[in-house]
Amino acid sequence: MQKLIITAAVTGSIPKKSKTPHVPTTPQEIADCALRCEEAGASILHIHVRDQQEKPSDDPALFAQVMDKLKGRTRLILQVSTGGRAGTDMESRTRRLQTDPEMASLTTGSVNFPNSVYANPPDLIQALAKEMLRFHIKPEMEVFDLAMIENALRLEREGLTPAPLHFNFVMGLPGAMPAKVEHLVHCRSCIPSDATWTVSGIGPAQLSMGVHAILMGGHVRVGLEDNIYFKKGELATNERLVQRMVHVSRTLGRETASPDEARDILGLGEKNRT
Repeated sequence: MQKLIITAAVTGSIPKKSKTPHVPTTPQEIADCALRCEEAGASILHIHVRDQQEKPSDDPALFAQVMDKLKGRTRLILQVSTGGRAGTDMESRTRRLQTDPEMASLTTGSVNFPNSVYANPPDLIQALAKEMLRFHIKPEMEVFDLAMIENALRLEREGLTPAPLHFNFVMGLPGAMPAKVEHLVHCRSCIPSDATWTVSGIGPAQLSMGVHAILMGGHVRVGLEDNIYFKKGELATNERLVQRMVHVSRTLGRETASPDEARDILGLGEKNRT
């Protein structure tokens, strides 16, 4: 079985310091937190940025600041979010890719959140895929329901995303797939045999879905973007969530991957191997 890749989603678009003082919101805080997560055992940093009011930002300069502060200090795989909460139009979501990350998120369909629609129309999905192909950025296919798997496979058939594909199954978010093991098993059965996959459990599902992914040969995402609690009533830190997943995985007999081992597993090129 492959070593476990742990993605640290340290900031996201929603939690603010009024909810948890542990969420990093400035480029310096995000970079410092990333280094602690790497030391704890993470291999990938999933990057969102915030403005001075802690609101989600699409400013490529802020993404660049995070990456510049990490340059020469980390082996982490840097994965930029192209999510729509920080900016919904095509230009907003494609210009973040100009920061030249190794990976970026690519949501391959739309989903109803409790109070809004996360809109990802076909022309936007194709535009993002084309830009990632042009910049040699590996997409992580963000999957909120089964239709998004087929949409991702269509991109591969059209030559817009080279194999092997990498998927992230988002589970437990209201409006998306429930966090149930039978759904995770079915999702895995729907992707190519050479594809890799991660699970992002939302809230308390972060731990339970992570354990199932470890046992099933998948990978895991943890962090305050998806879950601000270590256990009921106790706030978490990003690095502590990473440490717990490392401990669980090793207890179950599966070692964790270093960033360069994760690059080999994911089929990344030589962009950031120095």
